[in-house]
Amino acid sequence: MADTGSALTDIRARIDELDGELVGLLARREALVRQAAPLKSDQQAVRAPERVAQVVARVRTLASRAGADPDVIERIYRGMIQAFIDLETDEHHRRAGG
Repeated sequence: MADTGSALTDIRARIDELDGELVGLLARREALVRQAAPLKSDQQAVRAPERVAQVVARVRTLASRAGADPDVIERIYRGMIQAFIDLETDEHHRRAGG
């Protein structure tokens, strides 16, 4: 059992390392979203369903090529995209004096 525990500890350490990298990448993505927010004229431009569909299709393809489950990647991206839409919506509301 100690062998299994050691392997699990190692896997968790590698996951933690990847999480650090992912958070850094997400911070960079957020910075770009914040730059784009003022360039969008209204809520429809923020929601941009065509762009969402385009991004989801692209990441599903990337997932398949990388050996990841496209359904899992799509769920992650849809959640992330919605969080960034909420961020942009709040930003637009704040700028409008709301």
